[in-house]
Amino acid sequence: MIDLEKFYPTKRRRLSALLGLALDGSRLDGALLRRTNGSVQLLKSFSVTLSLDPLTADPELVAQEIRNHLDAAGIKEHHCAVCVPLKWALTVHSEMPDLPEADVASFLAIEAERGFPCDVTTLRLATSRSAKRAAQIGLPANQLDTLENILRHAKLKPVSFSLGISALQPPDASDGVLALAIGQAHLDLQITAGGGVVALRTLEGALDDADLVARELRITLGQLPADVRAAVRRVRIFGAPEHFRNMTDALTQRLAPLGLAVEQVPMDASASPAFRLAARQLMRDTTAFEFLPPQVTVWQQLATRYSSGRWRVIGATAAALVVLVGGPFLVQQIQLMTLKSRWDGMSAKVGQLENIQQQIRQYRPWFDDSFRSLGILRQLSLSFPEDGSVTAKGIEIRDSRTVTCSGVARDNAALLRMLGQLRSGNAVSDLKVSQIRGKKAMQFVFDFHWREGGKE
Repeated sequence: MIDLEKFYPTKRRRLSALLGLALDGSRLDGALLRRTNGSVQLLKSFSVTLSLDPLTADPELVAQEIRNHLDAAGIKEHHCAVCVPLKWALTVHSEMPDLPEADVASFLAIEAERGFPCDVTTLRLATSRSAKRAAQIGLPANQLDTLENILRHAKLKPVSFSLGISALQPPDASDGVLALAIGQAHLDLQITAGGGVVALRTLEGALDDADLVARELRITLGQLPADVRAAVRRVRIFGAPEHFRNMTDALTQRLAPLGLAVEQVPMDASASPAFRLAARQLMRDTTAFEFLPPQVTVWQQLATRYSSGRWRVIGATAAALVVLVGGPFLVQQIQLMTLKSRWDGMSAKVGQLENIQQQIRQYRPWFDDSFRSLGILRQLSLSFPEDGSVTAKGIEIRDSRTVTCSGVARDNAALLRMLGQLRSGNAVSDLKVSQIRGKKAMQFVFDFHWREGGKE
């Protein structure tokens, strides 16, 4: 587990200009900002569609494509702040007991071990705390490492990795806000209350279905404690103006009985996630979640730890001795530098081969460690009634995602109740009944898709 809050603190050089980037599927948005006299100014912006998938394509080719787009936009800035997709994230929400502050970190570590569906050592974690709840967000370290590698080949130096929805709507201690960010093919949802993030998820395939969005909002709000739910009074929708026509009016009608006021925030170049994150970095404003560890050298740690006068004298003496006796090792150091130069010439190809080997090791076995099939069977078993009015005869799981189930139902009403219970699962999508035969002993066949990250 890589907990970024435990890293040794460091002071980064304050930048006068910064490039904000937001990755959303195959779309890449960018905004170049400059800080002047306590304010930020938008210099240039762009929005392009990448032809290569950053997670699967060759990093050098993806980097070259990004570099070409930056050159076409006339952007030469190297420092950047990046909004990563929310669908990469895994979430764990915990109720905070009354603990001394010294024990909070240990409690959150235990909750992370219990809550995340994978080994926490493979994640980079960031935490947002409110009065009574804590949200731990984990991003796969290998995906962030791949993104860092791409940016490095594109001659970019990241100073921040964060979530776009949290940059658009930072936590506010005054009241609760349900924020919806309209993406390329999905909706990002975040609920903030009490100064922290209390809910965070992605709604896939809901851009054109206001009923589905309203249903998912009610489900998400219903999972919150009563006091937290009562604090949420506003719904803010971030997106391009063309997406507001149907979504805002439809949600206003459906959410009015819940006491929620809906407002829209046009997401143009000066109000995009890329702009907001870069502006917060330039103004030294904190973000809800930070997934880029600070670059701290060993010398910085030693200098901070042994900064007293006595240790300075000892350090100066030791440094003088090192200089006096280090001459014979100069030739060896030159040889090491020569070998390092040769290694730099071949490191890219070695890294590509290691990536291929890692994929071979990952996909060699017929199973994975996420227990996806057990999760599917558990969801099915919970959905079928215990009175035997609906029974399953056969279950087929293809590609660990597509599920086909056949069985017998006593009547149509029992079948509909079972399908409704199954459809309420967060990980179940595209549920379709493909075959029904008979009247008394109805034979049925239905299928659905199992969606990763459905469980919070």
